[in-house]
Amino acid sequence: MAARTLARGMGTFFKDCEHAEARWSKCPHEYKIRYRSAAGKQTEEAGFATQDKAITRLTEIYNEKKAAGRSQSKAERIQKYGTMRFEEYSEEWKAGQRHLAVSSVRHLDSLLEHHLNPALGSRRMNSFDHKVVDHFIRTMERLKTGLATQANAFDKLRAILLDAHRLGIYADNPLLGVKPPQYDPARAVIPSLEQLRGIRTAGDDAFMLMVDLMSGCGLRNGEAAAVNLNNLVADDVYRVSEQVILSTKSYGPLKHRKVGEYRDVPLPARIRETIEWYAEKHGAVDGYLLRQPTDRTKPYPHWAMDNQWKRIRAAGEVDIPEGMVLYGNRHFFASNCLSNGIPITDVAEWMGHKSLDITFKIYRHLMPGTIGRAAQVLDMALAA
Repeated sequence: MAARTLARGMGTFFKDCEHAEARWSKCPHEYKIRYRSAAGKQTEEAGFATQDKAITRLTEIYNEKKAAGRSQSKAERIQKYGTMRFEEYSEEWKAGQRHLAVSSVRHLDSLLEHHLNPALGSRRMNSFDHKVVDHFIRTMERLKTGLATQANAFDKLRAILLDAHRLGIYADNPLLGVKPPQYDPARAVIPSLEQLRGIRTAGDDAFMLMVDLMSGCGLRNGEAAAVNLNNLVADDVYRVSEQVILSTKSYGPLKHRKVGEYRDVPLPARIRETIEWYAEKHGAVDGYLLRQPTDRTKPYPHWAMDNQWKRIRAAGEVDIPEGMVLYGNRHFFASNCLSNGIPITDVAEWMGHKSLDITFKIYRHLMPGTIGRAAQVLDMALAA
C-alpha cells in the first residue's frame, strides 16, 4: 500500500488496494486519509471518491487544528494578562519601550506615578472600556490637571490599552467613542515683536541669550541651557544635540531622541551675534556658555531662568501678554516661521516634535492658509 504525504503536519492520503499509485485515478477503490488529531492520536477516515476530496478534507482538518491552537493561545493570553492589574501590566509594557530616550522614560515614569497608577493602578486589565477611560479624563479635568499633562497621560494610557487590545484582551477597542483632551490654541500666548524686544533685555545676560535661542531658533528651555559653541556648524545653522535635563540637572539626549542624535535648526544672524557676544564677554567651559551662577563646573539650572521670569512678571515693568509663560518665546519662533510661509513640515522638524500632528494641533491657527485664501489662489490659476 502506497501513501502520498502532504505538507508537514497535514497528513497523508492513500488507497488500500493492490493497485500502484500511478493507477489510482482509474482505480475504482475509494481514497482514505490518515492524520493526527488535535490530541495527537493517529486517525483514519475513508469514503473519498477523488484525490481532490481527500486533500480538501485534510486541509480542513489542518486549518481547524491551527485555529484551535490560536484560540488556545489567545485564551491563555487573556487568562494571563486580562486579570493582571494595570500597574503591573504597564511595567511590562514599559520594559518593551526600548526606543525611548532617558528623559522620555523619566517623563513616562512621572505620568505613571502621579496620574495613571493613582487612578487606575489597581484596576484589572479586562475591566477597561470607553466609560472607564472617559471617567479618567473627567477626573483629571475635575482636579484641574494641566491640559498638556492631560493629553500626555491620555496618550500613554491609549498606547497601553491598544497593546492589550492587540493581545486579544478586549473584543472591542476600549477607546472607541472617547474624546481625548484637546489642546486649546488660545493657551499658546505669543508675544509680539515689540513685546519680545522688551522681554529679552529685562533680565541678565544669560536670560537674554536663552530668550534669543528660544525665540530665534525654536529651542526648548533645557536645549537653550545647553548652548555650546561647538554646535555652530555653519554661519546660519545651529546643531541641537543635547539638553539640560530637569530631573538629573545634567546634560542628556534630546526629547524623543537617543544619545548622539541631533537636529539642525536655522541660526538667524542676530542670534549668532548674541552667542558670540556672550562668549566674548563671559567665556565658555568646554564650549558651554551657560553654567550654574554659583558653580561654573555645573550646567545651567532651570531655576535660574524660571526665577528671573517670575521676578520680571512680578515687577510689571515690561509689557508681557496676559497668560504668557516662558515657553511663549519658543511659540514666537513657530509663529514667525508659519506666518512667513515656511512649511509646517520644516517647522515641526526644527522644533523637534515627535510627529507633524503635534505641530498642527498647536499652531494650525497661525498658518496663513485659509479656505478663503485657497479659493482666491485656485481662482487665479483657473482664470489664467
